[in-house]
Amino acid sequence: MFAADRDLLALEPNLLRDVGWAGQRLVSGVGTVSGTTLTLVTQDVALDAAGVAAGHIVLVDGVAYEVVARLSASTATISRVRTGAAILPPTPVVNKPVAFPTFAPQLATAHRELLRALGLDEAGGVVEAAITNPDSLREVEAMGALGHIYSVAAGPNAGAGSAAAALLPRAQMWRERYIAALRTTAARIDLNDDGEPEATRRPGITQLIRD
Repeated sequence: MFAADRDLLALEPNLLRDVGWAGQRLVSGVGTVSGTTLTLVTQDVALDAAGVAAGHIVLVDGVAYEVVARLSASTATISRVRTGAAILPPTPVVNKPVAFPTFAPQLATAHRELLRALGLDEAGGVVEAAITNPDSLREVEAMGALGHIYSVAAGPNAGAGSAAAALLPRAQMWRERYIAALRTTAARIDLNDDGEPEATRRPGITQLIRD
């Protein structure tokens, strides 16, 4: 995938407050934060066994952070959600509730949708591995995932005035932003395995445009 859980929080800081229940929980436990290191004192699943890695998110005493690196089965480097490369130290805590939520299924759905929009699939001859600018596709994929998350959370039968109905405008906003972003999205394609792009693929265009 091009996007990760931390990219969702970068775009939608209130995601876990609004629809945290719509995600999956990878690890739960109790932990301590010192400097930029989170150490789990107790946990139900080891971080490596749960697949926790850079780009995941973690709730420490109700505050969301991004995982910069998994250091061991029970420790990780964490940061406040960043807009650049520098790590932003979290608030120090001792023996507080810790949870690692993920929206991986929704990200996977958005990823497949974006690849289809770009006309990239195994059967089509041009595959995902040929994309040379995956970072350029991160934000649009995250927008697509947010649209899916809020739409599913709202549900098809959200009654007027209900908590679910209040999520519908958010779902519509992210869907509209996703569609608008698609109009300016372009995947740079390496056609001959030399590591350099020779063509550009845009959503809705079925033929490669040679540069």
